[in-house]
Amino acid sequence: MNTMTKGINYAILFFAVLFSGTSLVQAQKSLQYYRADNSYGLNVFETSKDSVSTYEGLRVKVGGDFALQFQGINQENNLDNLVDLGSNLNLPTANLNLDVQLEDGVRMHLRTYLSARHHSEAWVKGGYLQLDKLDFVSDGFLEGLMKYTTIKVGMDEINYGDAHFRRTDNARAIFNPFVGNYIMDSFTTEAFAEVTLQNSGFLAMLAISNGKLNQSVVVNDNSDNKLSFYGKVGYDNYVAEDLRVRLTGSWYNNQGLSTGTSLYGGDRAGSRYYSVLHTIEDGGSDFEGRFNPRFRQLTAFQINPFVKFKGLEFFGIFESAMNSEDEGDGQYTQLAGELLYRFGSREQLYLGGRYNKVKGEANADDPTTSIERFNIGGGWFMTKNIVAKIEYVNQKYDGFAAGSKYDGAKFDGLNIEAAISF
Repeated sequence: MNTMTKGINYAILFFAVLFSGTSLVQAQKSLQYYRADNSYGLNVFETSKDSVSTYEGLRVKVGGDFALQFQGINQENNLDNLVDLGSNLNLPTANLNLDVQLEDGVRMHLRTYLSARHHSEAWVKGGYLQLDKLDFVSDGFLEGLMKYTTIKVGMDEINYGDAHFRRTDNARAIFNPFVGNYIMDSFTTEAFAEVTLQNSGFLAMLAISNGKLNQSVVVNDNSDNKLSFYGKVGYDNYVAEDLRVRLTGSWYNNQGLSTGTSLYGGDRAGSRYYSVLHTIEDGGSDFEGRFNPRFRQLTAFQINPFVKFKGLEFFGIFESAMNSEDEGDGQYTQLAGELLYRFGSREQLYLGGRYNKVKGEANADDPTTSIERFNIGGGWFMTKNIVAKIEYVNQKYDGFAAGSKYDGAKFDGLNIEAAISF
């Protein structure tokens, strides 16, 4: 992205916020069934059916995200062909967010990436329409059912697993206690429709998508378009005054050979660890540091425990991604555990660590490979909209073939990130 284009993009965001004026805070309070874009949105997963706001007419909230990192990482492999990484600032990232209360219980969301690592131009990440009431049909229409039901339709991130609620979405880094996302990053934007039921802490969600990251109506000889089906069941409630327990299980299935392959490769913003695993001869992709199984007939499930007792917080992942027997019967398993302690008068400070490992085979007859990462760090919410983080990351690759750049590869170092969301 050239300097002029970047400047124009930031100017658009600045003036949009400026002309929204002080009504931004009021608009945010008036949005129904909404996850706050600040520290109040921490540990919020699906939006609650208990809205604290009443409908007062059309409301538009213009918001944004901004993130900047200082990266100091070293790397090596057995071929000794990786680029040298210096210590410096990364390219800043920025989002523009529009949230609109259209009717009572009817809300729209749209996110645009103004600056991203992988794309040099501003582009729409996605958006959706969320229905928590159907009073626009007629007053009280299906009121008894909609008391427990949320309907979402759009082209945006799908609700598979719980990890996507805690990850960094380009510049929206305020919910992620660390800098990087998980190694097998279950995040994709697809055309979808979801129906979620919530009652007394229990939740169940059933959904369908077309399995495509890039939408097209063109049919060719290689097309094998099939729908993706996914869902989630779980429980999330306070079992004691200071003890919250959440446990969910999610699944995703697609049997098409040209759809459903983007579940672990749908984030087009790029990896948070810049230029790791890039070689001197060929460079590398913007997504190194993560792992995408690229299974063409994918079945995946993810189990997520979350426990919060006062300031102590645990989030975990057990996940399996499997290919069909016809496609080689490959399988990868991901394990992750994240332990944090939040403290201060507003829990504005935190310390913690994260362990993440992916292990498996691309095909049943292939050797087992593994990628292992450890993070330790902490952060400070200077205000509810501003967070500063520091982390140490160590990632190692094992079992990869001799001659591969991943053979004996590892990187480690320090990252400092500042992020603003509003």
